[in-house]
Amino acid sequence: MGRLCWVPCGVDMTENSPDPVDVHVGARVRMRRLMLGLSQDKLAETVGLTFQQIQKYEKGANRIGASRLFQLASALNVPVQYFYEDLRKPGGMNKTADEVAALLTTPDGMRLCRYFSAIKDLHVRRKLLDLVKSLADDVDGAEETQLDKNRPVH
Repeated sequence: MGRLCWVPCGVDMTENSPDPVDVHVGARVRMRRLMLGLSQDKLAETVGLTFQQIQKYEKGANRIGASRLFQLASALNVPVQYFYEDLRKPGGMNKTADEVAALLTTPDGMRLCRYFSAIKDLHVRRKLLDLVKSLADDVDGAEETQLDKNRPVH
């Protein structure tokens, strides 16, 4: 007799791709690890895994079990629910939130945010934003206009 498993409605299991929830949870593990300045080796050592297993978790290639997620939450000093924050239903994607999350899962993105936050002079921050905006090649005009509307003027 075959193995029974639950498959959410609308999920095509014929593709050999990771489940979006596993990808999201893995991305949150990566983001938190980078925020803390931990290497994959160090996190793996803390929870008794190999760095390759951490890589697979972060990419969503391997599903993280409940007890392992609890260990990771403890090692990363966050509640388990942290890994599910900002999880959206399929089709409910928010492009700006996805772009921000993608940025924060890279070492350069984390450094950029850390250094930008350290700039206390609001005039310097505004000039830096203007510089980055002028260097950006593929920013959608309508979206940029909306971002500018939400930007406070000090």
